[in-house]
Amino acid sequence: MEVEDHYAMLLGINSPWEISRVDLKLNQKQVDVDIEYTAGEGPCPECGSICPKHDDRKMRTWRHLDTMQFTTQLHCQLPRVRCDKHGVKTVEVPWAGKNSRFTLMFEGFAIRVLIAARSIEEARKLLGLNWHQVEAIKKRAVERGLQRRDENEIPYIGIDEKQFRSGHRYISSLVDLQGGRVLDVVEDRTEEACKSLISKALTARQQERVTAVALDMWKAYANAVNDKLPQADIVHDRFHISQHLNEAVDKVRRKENKALVEQGDGRLKGTKFQWLRNAENLPERFTESFVALRDSDLKVARAWAIKESFRYFWDYSYAGCANRYFDSWYNWAIRSRLDSIKEKARMIKSHLPNILTYFKHGISNATAEGLNSKIQTVKSNARGYRSFEGFRNSILFYCGGLEMAP
Repeated sequence: MEVEDHYAMLLGINSPWEISRVDLKLNQKQVDVDIEYTAGEGPCPECGSICPKHDDRKMRTWRHLDTMQFTTQLHCQLPRVRCDKHGVKTVEVPWAGKNSRFTLMFEGFAIRVLIAARSIEEARKLLGLNWHQVEAIKKRAVERGLQRRDENEIPYIGIDEKQFRSGHRYISSLVDLQGGRVLDVVEDRTEEACKSLISKALTARQQERVTAVALDMWKAYANAVNDKLPQADIVHDRFHISQHLNEAVDKVRRKENKALVEQGDGRLKGTKFQWLRNAENLPERFTESFVALRDSDLKVARAWAIKESFRYFWDYSYAGCANRYFDSWYNWAIRSRLDSIKEKARMIKSHLPNILTYFKHGISNATAEGLNSKIQTVKSNARGYRSFEGFRNSILFYCGGLEMAP
């Protein structure tokens, strides 16, 4: 078998495309494969009609998978055809996508390497690509994946925020809670940004079938959901509520610690994370000292007890029972004489109807928080992103659950 026929079989190239020459350059560790178009006519890329050939474009080059240890490149002057309807158009090649300088096989391999690698930088070096080439491959992969998404019903979604850059710059993400995937992200966390996110991530049919949305108590998100998904229940996320109560406890601790230090009492020094952990998650080495603090008459001990007791709220099976428990808990919190606790208790009460929906749907943003951790890893591995679009492509590439192979 001639070497040209051998490469034609490996590349899956058939008439009217023919390999005219295979040049092995030992010194450069490179294989150059020249391809010619031999027909006098070809299909219009817009309508598929067979049209007469017009001319050839200048030589183009595509990177292919290596032959052994040798870099392999394909070269071809692409023909242009004259279509009566669409004018002069360039014929599409069977080995690469539009506007790509990599073959489909190479892009498929690069996608697998980028997904498997712990570091984008190491994957880039292994593939012999620069950052712009990596980003271009990821962008095309995401575009393919988004085009292939089906319109299956997504009954439960979560909307969450994540800091993009310093200076209070955020992104908003929409997550399929059951599928464990990011559906899309937009820049900012305003009401308009959230509305745009819902429109981008979900088709009109999918929007109509959303049953419930998990989100924090950020008013802009709730307003957007009420406007775009009026039939869906809002479920305020239990983990964000826990964060609010932890903030209240820490505020009490900091104020009380300052007062105690002034009196020469350092009992609360270095105890911040002991008060913020759940009791069962406290490391054993802190148990004895923390029990002594917890059972003392400190204000932070009282705040911690109120915070911990709210956890029992989530153990109920029915909203009515949970509501009665909340009334008892709220009365205790309001009588605590702890301003930060009272503030959070009032905030929770004002959102109680959309907290009690948890007992109807049982959803939270735990999936979104897990994906946020993965997004942070993506961001760290890339050492940050200059543009939001690049960040979005990376999020969907690694967290979108997309079918991206060419």
